Amino acid sequence: MPNIRSHRKALPLRTWLGLRMSALAVGVVLAIASTLWLRYAYVDYHALRHAPPEVRQELERLSASPSENEERLWTLVRSYYTIRDVMPGTSNRDWILVGILILGFIPLIVIVGFGMAKPLARQFLYVSAAAHRVSDGEFGAKVDLVKDAPAEVRGLADDFNAMSGQLEQYEREMRESSAMLAHELRTPLNAAMGRVQGMLDSVFPRDDQQLQMVHRQLEQINRLVGDLHLVSLARAGQVSLQTEQVCLAEVAQEALRWLEAPLNEADIVTECSLDSAVRIEGDRGRLAQVVTILIQNVLRHAKQGGSLKIQVRSDRDLGVLEVADAGPGVPADALPKLVDRFWRADQSRARDSGGTGLGLAIAAAICHSHGGSLSFEQVLPSGLSCIVQLPLLRD
Repeated sequence: MPNIRSHRKALPLRTWLGLRMSALAVGVVLAIASTLWLRYAYVDYHALRHAPPEVRQELERLSASPSENEERLWTLVRSYYTIRDVMPGTSNRDWILVGILILGFIPLIVIVGFGMAKPLARQFLYVSAAAHRVSDGEFGAKVDLVKDAPAEVRGLADDFNAMSGQLEQYEREMRESSAMLAHELRTPLNAAMGRVQGMLDSVFPRDDQQLQMVHRQLEQINRLVGDLHLVSLARAGQVSLQTEQVCLAEVAQEALRWLEAPLNEADIVTECSLDSAVRIEGDRGRLAQVVTILIQNVLRHAKQGGSLKIQVRSDRDLGVLEVADAGPGVPADALPKLVDRFWRADQSRARDSGGTGLGLAIAAAICHSHGGSLSFEQVLPSGLSCIVQLPLLRD
């Protein structure tokens, strides 16, 4: 999920809260100061509106320098101003005005504060509501993102959406896998039981050939159970890896040698571009299993007489193994489903082509256990490219 977070442009929670609290405090202080300034301006205007111009000039001059002639200044103040406007202490009207302003701004501060906190509260409310839906079994519940919420809270909503998406995928896989697993196990099991019952009823002879047929069916069941066990262990991060320094080019060459005969039989032309300098730290056997699965996938679904391109290269701090074919390909909307257990695309993964539908799921699980990934891209005009990305070995 590249994973581009929608809260990249949002402010961090600390900054978000700090700016809103500071803006509210500064706004209140400026409002009170502006009201007091207006009050003083009104008092001056009301007191001096009938005073001669020379008195106003003299008062302005003495106000600028009170120590010049304090007696004259007090005389002018007593003549034109109300005594309660200039009295010191709490009887001054200024204190009454300050008290009125504070009492008047308290409700405003509360209302504006709640309004400023609304995006934060609404985002938490959405997360809480979605969490309740998930607890009730709606695993795909999503959280709506609030535009003005802080980055950390939007990040929480993003992570919750990713988590619910994973839960929905796992729930869907479990539901589909249960049905598919029952079908995959029933076919060889019924065949084996039918063969044994036939031998018991003397329909089939009780010889080694019949036992070998039963043994092949039981082997298929055992292989299916083993594959499922491997996928489960890998997703739980419990796959035991015997790590060593591995050359990806050598692993690819070894897999090609193992599958040389079926590739020749399918008349598939192989093109290789292998960089022997690409080395990673991993389990050689498991990585060979990944390459084998990808090549077998080409054998199973590519066109007869097609092509197979294998490339090993480095991309910044990643080692890349790409296996591409010229087969029928997979629709773009189906590419993310290729690693789902038992999933088959209609065009390229028909049941009669063989396989249990676990191969790519196993390959993806092994890549994930190595700290890497398995992704897919369409090849034009037709075909599928499987891309393995693994961390390069660091000196």
